[in-house]
Amino acid sequence: MSDSSGDRPDYKTLLVFEMLDDWGTTSEQKMELLNLKQFAKIRNLSRYRRGEALPAEGEIWQRVEHLLGIADALRTMNPHNAKIGGIWINKTHRRFENRTPLQTMLEDGLQGILYVRCHVDCSFDWQQDQLRHKP
Repeated sequence: MSDSSGDRPDYKTLLVFEMLDDWGTTSEQKMELLNLKQFAKIRNLSRYRRGEALPAEGEIWQRVEHLLGIADALRTMNPHNAKIGGIWINKTHRRFENRTPLQTMLEDGLQGILYVRCHVDCSFDWQQDQLRHKP
């Protein structure tokens, strides 16, 4: 998270908010995706957007890691079109029961985020599969 002096912005917080903006999410959707509702108010989003570290709550940072993993996988899949990730995340898909990946993440919470990540990040999916089938 950010350093103890508070002088430097938290780069992961900056990245996740930039990515969520690129995806066209509303403030309410950002709160839901990051599981911030019990820790912050919508008015606090401007502080996080400037790089103040998100609350030190485990699930918030799990979600940040997975959301950034999704964005990274989308960039890898489409290296010549930076906008395609925002388009893909907002298009319905049969794999998500004709919901958008964004709807899947919002409606299904952390499990939905993991499901979307497994869909776009084959190395993460493989790693999860190995953990599920560990003897």
